[in-house]
Amino acid sequence: MNLPKNLRIPTVTAVAVALLPLLAACGGNTASTASTSASGTAGAAGTAGTTKTADGVAQLTVPDGADEATKQTYIVENTLASCMKKKGFTYTPHVATAETGDSAGWADGEDYALAKKSRQKYGFGNYAPAVYPDDPNAPFSRASGRVSGKAGFTSDDDEKGFTPAQLKAYEVALSGPPAKSKWEEKIGGCEATARAAAYGPPLSAAAEKKKEDAQTEQNRANGLELNGDTQLVQLAQQFAACLTAQGIEVSTTQPTGMVDMVRLDQDVPENHFGMSKEAALPLLTKEIDISLKDLECGRKFRAAYFPKEKAHPYYGEDA
Repeated sequence: MNLPKNLRIPTVTAVAVALLPLLAACGGNTASTASTSASGTAGAAGTAGTTKTADGVAQLTVPDGADEATKQTYIVENTLASCMKKKGFTYTPHVATAETGDSAGWADGEDYALAKKSRQKYGFGNYAPAVYPDDPNAPFSRASGRVSGKAGFTSDDDEKGFTPAQLKAYEVALSGPPAKSKWEEKIGGCEATARAAAYGPPLSAAAEKKKEDAQTEQNRANGLELNGDTQLVQLAQQFAACLTAQGIEVSTTQPTGMVDMVRLDQDVPENHFGMSKEAALPLLTKEIDISLKDLECGRKFRAAYFPKEKAHPYYGEDA
């Protein structure tokens, strides 16, 4: 499994979107517990911490000044923990921070200082889990915490010692019964409950389609805006020329594609997360070199690109 192609979304938001909806399935008290923990109980400390409810469910508290999207992410995680408890399982809530290895800030280089610090040791993160499995700051290592809300991709021992039957029951409780086909896949179980607690009940099929169409059109327009920006086009050309001079192949010069082109263009073995340390180390060494060249070549471009992308949010490789 390679890094997600749209890992430009901050992880705290990505987790919320990935987990996502339905409070009723786990009882009315779940929303109240999650909302309380996600709204004000961290105020005195000013940083995220963990408390426990009367029945022993771990609940995260939100740092002061958290934006609405971050608060919703905490509601998702806290609701998951409460919901899974009602179904007889332990779920350890987890939200990435800028200091943790599963933050996306290192991935696309938006935060230059964070990216440089991370890439000097972990590269793009493709081989870090194999080389540093017990390093909590290594992206996607087993010690770095969840980077996905999907059952089975955790590192907090919630499922340790489960029999196959118990693991299946855990996954059904978390995500709902498996779909009969890819086309019937939908969020279920406690993930559905968590989405509803944070974002409200799901829309009707017609309303959802209308919303998706509008978002697709806006995304297309934003991509055209960014790729037609004279300053970004010029900086993207300079970025590409620098990469070429460093011996790195350039597959696109569109601003929206240049942001994480080098990372996404890496030829990574399918089993890269599960490689032996001995096999992964030389690949990591090579990747570190490439990732730092990408970061330096694109420093001016990214400094100009991300403020403009915030005004015209765009997700995708090109317009």
